[in-house]
Amino acid sequence: MKRKIHIGLKGKLAMLLALLLASVLIVLSTMVLAGIREDQRNRLEQLFAHESANANLRVRQEFLTGTRITPDLFMQRSAQRLAVDLGAQSGMAVTLYKPDDSFAGTSLPIQPRTDVKDALEYTAKGQSVYITEGVQLLYLAPLYNADERLGTVQFHASLADQYAFYSRIQNLFLVTGAAVLVAGFLIGYLYVWRQVNVIAKLNQAANQIGSGKYLLDPLVQRKDELGELAQGIYEMSGSIASSLSQLTEEKLKLLDAIVRLQELEQQQKQFIGNISHELKTPLTSILAYADLLEMYRDDPSLLEEARMQIGKEAERLYGLVEKALQLSSMDIYEFETKAKVVEVSPLLQEAVNRLQIKAERHGVTMEAHLSEGTVWADPENMMHMVLNVLDNAVKYNKPGGTVTLSNHLVEGSNSEGYMVIEVVDTGIGIPMDAHSRIFDPFYTVSGDRSRAYGGTGLGLSLVRSLAEKQHGLVRLVSSGPNGSRFEIMLPMVHLNTETDGL
Repeated sequence: MKRKIHIGLKGKLAMLLALLLASVLIVLSTMVLAGIREDQRNRLEQLFAHESANANLRVRQEFLTGTRITPDLFMQRSAQRLAVDLGAQSGMAVTLYKPDDSFAGTSLPIQPRTDVKDALEYTAKGQSVYITEGVQLLYLAPLYNADERLGTVQFHASLADQYAFYSRIQNLFLVTGAAVLVAGFLIGYLYVWRQVNVIAKLNQAANQIGSGKYLLDPLVQRKDELGELAQGIYEMSGSIASSLSQLTEEKLKLLDAIVRLQELEQQQKQFIGNISHELKTPLTSILAYADLLEMYRDDPSLLEEARMQIGKEAERLYGLVEKALQLSSMDIYEFETKAKVVEVSPLLQEAVNRLQIKAERHGVTMEAHLSEGTVWADPENMMHMVLNVLDNAVKYNKPGGTVTLSNHLVEGSNSEGYMVIEVVDTGIGIPMDAHSRIFDPFYTVSGDRSRAYGGTGLGLSLVRSLAEKQHGLVRLVSSGPNGSRFEIMLPMVHLNTETDGL
């Protein structure tokens, strides 16, 4: 089985860098060496053109200043001497040929002769010719006197120095290029290694975020695109953590709401059972006394007792229906309020007067310690609140107990503050585990307690809803075996809200 070789980003970038450096060095060295070769060729051409012009001038002067003879005879007599002079002048070996292309003379007799027959054919036509043999270069050019051809001059030049110079430059490029390639590769690899390490850290941060471990600080501090990316990942981590925290909170709230809904459903079922039982009980009593009245119409004491019991049960039935309808109206129709400035003391005194008889029947003493003042509220709703709290204080009190109603001013954020209406009783109290739920609709402390005292779990829920609609609140301050303390807080001035009438 063949194992697949995986090349990482470091390796790929290093290979790319090496390839780029090698390509640049190859192209650069090729161009420079080509330029050197071209410069050497141009210099040789210029040198040979110059020397051939000098040779033409020297031979023509010699030909014109001497006795007038034919070019063949002139070259036969003067070629050897002219070749030596031209060689000394140019610093190169010089060979002269007659117009018929035969050898005439040379500055270096011991130099081996080269077959230049083909080249001489070109010079006969007035052209210059190059011949290269190893490191030797032959340059042949025609000699003229006006239109009369005098012969051909041949220069012998060595290319060894040029080849040596070219070779030295080539070797220098190889050595220097290799050094530059290695140094550039190492520097580039170190730079790439640093960048890839930064990318690896960012990848690690992304994996860390994916596993649920969010960043406390940016992993990379840089002032470039990678730094911006690191900052973006850090901010994304914070956003995800915040969103997840919010989702968790919302989930907990949803679960709590589900539990509360389940409890509410259970309370509704309990309430339906309680209200059914409570409605059935007075109705049963009323029907029973109605049957007794039918059977014993001539018994005055029975008639009086039946009248009192039927009235009592009818009043109880009316109270149950009224509270249920009030709470239902508030939940469904938002229970319209008509707020205005209300004098507190007269309203509270009226509430005490309404419940005075009931308190006496229960053996409870009603006390009122009232002070003057006004609130901004719906007087009817305010009366409902006070009566419900007072009624509970009487209902759940002990024989010989006391219910105290008082009010006082508390400074608030607005200019006038709040009026606090306080109800204190010496009753049986409310269990600690029920303190947070007594204002929930349909909630009763216990079924036996509710049946014994005629409770339905609606009174305090109604009080809370009415208080909130007056921009106030109701709360249980304390409760225990020696009684309970409730407070109703209502604003003393008109608060600017969107609620109609307030």
